[in-house]
Amino acid sequence: MVTNKKDIRALSKQQLRDFFIKQGDKSFRGNQVYEWLWQKAAHSFEDMTNISKETRQMLEDHFVINHIEVDSMQRSSDGTIKNAVRLHDGLIVESVLIPTPTRTTACVSSQVGCSLDCKFCATARLKRMRNLNPDEIYDQVVAIDNESRHYYNRPLSNIVFMGMGEPLMNYNNVIKAIDKITSPEGLGMSPRRITLSTSGIPKMIKKMADDGVKFNLAVSLHAATDQVRTSIMPFNDTFPLEDLRESLEYWYAKTKRKISYEYVIWKGINDSEADIQAFVKFCKYVPCKVNIIEYNPIGDVHFQQASPKILERYLTVLEQNNIVVNVRRSRGKDIDAACGQLANKS
Repeated sequence: MVTNKKDIRALSKQQLRDFFIKQGDKSFRGNQVYEWLWQKAAHSFEDMTNISKETRQMLEDHFVINHIEVDSMQRSSDGTIKNAVRLHDGLIVESVLIPTPTRTTACVSSQVGCSLDCKFCATARLKRMRNLNPDEIYDQVVAIDNESRHYYNRPLSNIVFMGMGEPLMNYNNVIKAIDKITSPEGLGMSPRRITLSTSGIPKMIKKMADDGVKFNLAVSLHAATDQVRTSIMPFNDTFPLEDLRESLEYWYAKTKRKISYEYVIWKGINDSEADIQAFVKFCKYVPCKVNIIEYNPIGDVHFQQASPKILERYLTVLEQNNIVVNVRRSRGKDIDAACGQLANKS
């Protein structure tokens, strides 16, 4: 529904306080409303039970709460949950709850579609329709936290920005959402439990370092030579590996925090000894750890999982060079919820 009313969650706490003063009310009323909007994640003004009916009606006359709706939910045989999230304008994004015996992780989206053009990712085949607002990112986390409590009897423990979209192409809104997620006036989560995954936008990685962010950084690398990386991630032509390396060195110098590299190995693409040695060399520029990720097919015969022998070779050479490496088995493949599969097929 189209409305000219302002989204109330676009207002800061001080702006809410100022609004109530202009209405001839007490400023603390703004604090109450702010708490309902963020800590209690109210979806309507009627939910705000400690505020008078007249005040709730006045808010209704001036504002809307553009909350999300979980349009559909799918549960995988391995316990993974995928949400198709309907936004206030009818567009859909997807988010995922990934459970393990010790934690539950939310994989959230930052854009409708994606700004980049990685050939192995289903989301990249969708054009970028728009950036998500901070409250839309926040709402995905709230929905998954509720599901974690309901299905797994524990609160959400971790968040990864690895869903639809390139987070650094929606930097301001992502940072605002993380600020709300980590604030005691929001969800109060530790920033150390949040990881932002980027395909690598050098100037924005430097900006994050300059802004003193406290969350973790992961880079979706997949190749350590420009020729190979550009063939599968064409934007690498604009942001080549040398620029990416420089920005990561800058990040580490500023933050003293390790980088995580995400890396998929494909048959005939990055499975040669030269690819392995180039990757090891890249890993030595900045203290890091490596997550080798299982490839999840998206119907493109060009991309096929490399052989177990090649995987073992990668692991051996990385470990010989004292580089911490983990192999991540994909979750939720049977509901297209695994890495690279989010494409609104639900």
